[in-house]
Amino acid sequence: MFLKPRRSSIGVSENMSMELITRSIRRYLVGPQQEFIFKRAESIDLGRIESIDLYIHIPFCKNLCPYCPYNKIKYDESYSKPYLEAILNEIEMYYEKLGAVNIDSIYIGGGTPTNLIDELGVILERVRKRFRVSGNVCIETNPNDIDQENVNKLKDFGIDLISLGVQSFDPKYLALIGRNYSVKQAYDAIDLVNRSDFKSVNIDLMFALPGQTISELRSDVNRAMSSGANQLTTYPLFTFPYTSVGKYMKLKKVHMPGIRIRRSMYRTIHTMCSDNDFGRVSVWGFKRFSAPRYSSVTRDNYIGLGAGAGSNIPGTYYMNTFSVSDYMELCAEDRFPTALKMEFSREMTAFHWFYWRLYDTRIPKEGIKGYSGKTGRKMRQMIFAMKALNMCTENDAEILLNERGAFWLHLMQNYFSLNYINKVWTVAQRIPFPKEIRI
Repeated sequence: MFLKPRRSSIGVSENMSMELITRSIRRYLVGPQQEFIFKRAESIDLGRIESIDLYIHIPFCKNLCPYCPYNKIKYDESYSKPYLEAILNEIEMYYEKLGAVNIDSIYIGGGTPTNLIDELGVILERVRKRFRVSGNVCIETNPNDIDQENVNKLKDFGIDLISLGVQSFDPKYLALIGRNYSVKQAYDAIDLVNRSDFKSVNIDLMFALPGQTISELRSDVNRAMSSGANQLTTYPLFTFPYTSVGKYMKLKKVHMPGIRIRRSMYRTIHTMCSDNDFGRVSVWGFKRFSAPRYSSVTRDNYIGLGAGAGSNIPGTYYMNTFSVSDYMELCAEDRFPTALKMEFSREMTAFHWFYWRLYDTRIPKEGIKGYSGKTGRKMRQMIFAMKALNMCTENDAEILLNERGAFWLHLMQNYFSLNYINKVWTVAQRIPFPKEIRI
């Protein structure tokens, strides 16, 4: 049974204020005349690419968590072979257009990718056959799918970095968010991957859960830090599943705690991680030791394979159809499964880079020097404003967000980028090939 705290007028006021602020920032950065429109796309123009990252989306889940907004469907074994063939065909189509380009990293997400674990081996083998893979291979999974056999397969496939979506060590909150494993299963899975010589082990942990107290949050963070994992990624129960993402409306009466509570929780996480040698590596992430950083989102340019996957090509963002059946049918016909595209102006591309450096909580000064004219001036003005608001510091090489700056960026992300994602995904999940989506 989901908790149903009452939504106060303060919460509504917060939403309206943050919406106004984020829209004002967008107008300032890219101009009031710049339209953010996804349009129907039946083909993909890749231009000349020498190296790029790769994302592989596996949309199947045996347990559909009601809070999760990502493109997913209930696992059905009958989909395994045709979905594998579809991805292999999509790889061949990209190979025909690009040749043997360099793949700087591979990220495998979902859904639950390990639901097609044997198929993943075939997919990665084909990727390595067609392209030059030089970077780490990362995968996300959950405790239910981790046993010795699966870990051995992941190692054999060349998986370097792994993330476990534990979310909480409190059985009450595991039940609340629909996770169907026990706390013991979570610990057993962590122990197993820790003993399996991955380059990095990340634990995902949710906070700002309905009714969660600071004491309960402290307990979760302590358990995660003492588990032996290299990295801890903490994130709040996002706002967009509470709005219009159709089939996830089971949570429509569950609301985020107010800004004051979230502020206290984020400060608690930051302080606990800092006191235990977990340095901040992103707005959400904290890492210790010299293990490579696990990250799912900070790649600048990438190709996305699979139903609902996005491809960020210089100048244009493409999105595959969310419909698994349409995706498989198009790929079987050797046709790109592209559904939507949005063209990026030079200014939008520049601020896309700037946004993700803020997400990293560090902006290289050399990178800013590469932008001149009005774009560079706006970046420097934003940094000046953040300094005036005590949101960042600097050294000879970088602008560094502090704890205060990281919190407010996380809040802006909830109301700004996630709001846009929600609008697009709501339509894309309902209509396989939308004519147009304005955000």
